[in-house]
Amino acid sequence: MTTTSWTIGERHNGHFCWAHLDGRDEEAMRWLDDEAHALPPTARFNLTTAETRPRCQPLHEGVIINLRGPRLSAEDEGDELVSIRIWAERGRVVSVTYRHMAGLENLRERMEHGEFLDPGDFIAALAVQISHQLDPVVADLGDQVDDCELALSADGFALRRNIAKARSTAISYRRFIVPQRQALEAMSQLEYGWIEDEDRIHLREAADRFARMAEELEAVRERSALLHEQITDLRAEKIDRRSLIIAIVALIFLPLTFVTGLFGMNVDGIPYAHHPLSFWAVTGFSLLVGLGVAAYFTAARWFRS
Repeated sequence: MTTTSWTIGERHNGHFCWAHLDGRDEEAMRWLDDEAHALPPTARFNLTTAETRPRCQPLHEGVIINLRGPRLSAEDEGDELVSIRIWAERGRVVSVTYRHMAGLENLRERMEHGEFLDPGDFIAALAVQISHQLDPVVADLGDQVDDCELALSADGFALRRNIAKARSTAISYRRFIVPQRQALEAMSQLEYGWIEDEDRIHLREAADRFARMAEELEAVRERSALLHEQITDLRAEKIDRRSLIIAIVALIFLPLTFVTGLFGMNVDGIPYAHHPLSFWAVTGFSLLVGLGVAAYFTAARWFRS
């Protein structure tokens, strides 16, 4: 059988083969229903279900395991982490993806060079590879939050978008990384002959990496929330200070407005209306009133509030 038109490949190594299918290809889905490749109904359903989360479920002599890894292209729509659905049994692994996952070509090359002798080797290698790919991504999220914390005092307003993006990404990753750790831990405890002790070590190692990443993502989320609160407080403080300045200026000019309004009435009888020094007298009086009010607010430390 040739599957090159719709699969990364079916590679044989002794009695072990791996068939990877594109879930969007109708021919690939018909291949799953072929009697020669018959799968348990539960496994068939898991491989073709639309929405998945990382999990591990033993079934007869095989295991259903769903993992999440980084997408091949940043332009792909949907979650940052792409789901790969796997059915593993002695001598065979069948996997399905509906979007392109990064790193599968590398696994195919390793398969062709005979590095995987059984399904345990393959799944352990996949888990370790995903953990290596996500490690720098999670570390970069932490660095972004560090940079935002350092720049917070300089310009808090410009950081809100960066913080929101880092927090959103951390939440998206953590939603899949936490159950993925649990799935790998569960698989490492299964008593199948094709899961060797070395495979269990690699699975536990990958699970430990995902646990550490989950802790880092949780820290990123909490620190981002704290930074957002600090920026909000800074913004409120700046608005309050500006509002106070406006209020002080308004209070300074309030009595001046009264004086100018009183002497600006166009009616007869205003004292000294035709006196040559009347304008300068009113102006001086207004300046004294304004300076007096400003001195009062300064003594009351309103400008320092």
